[in-house]
Amino acid sequence: MISSREEVTRMILSAKVLKDIKWSDAAKAINLSKEWTTAACLGQMTFNKPQAETVGELFGLSDEAIAWLQVAPYKGSLPTAVPTDPLIYRWYEVVNVYGSSIKELIHEEFGDGIMSAIDFSMDIQREEDPNGDRVNVVLSGKFLPYKSY
Repeated sequence: MISSREEVTRMILSAKVLKDIKWSDAAKAINLSKEWTTAACLGQMTFNKPQAETVGELFGLSDEAIAWLQVAPYKGSLPTAVPTDPLIYRWYEVVNVYGSSIKELIHEEFGDGIMSAIDFSMDIQREEDPNGDRVNVVLSGKFLPYKSY
């Protein structure tokens, strides 16, 4: 018996290693971006029934695990307030160093509001560079203004 979505994430990660599956393979199977698909496989998004069944087949999951893929998750996957994984910490550092500048520039351009993480897309690509390849990350979220009432 499976008691949490986190158990299914562990099953997916185990099968990914065992079967040498790439996140891009899973994305192609359900015809969505590798970024969204990875987030969903890691328990941060909800699959619909056909997507869950396809992912279940790819990773060799049980019917019970496939059902868990269709449950709205508890979002937020960091285990600590300050991340300790070096790559995730760099993102934390980026927000700490540049967050106030990003906020000021968004408010200057759009007004008082936020960038949606719901109406959102992300693209991660390798950018070749003779001085060492670069990570190119594009985040695109709908601007949501605060309303007066």
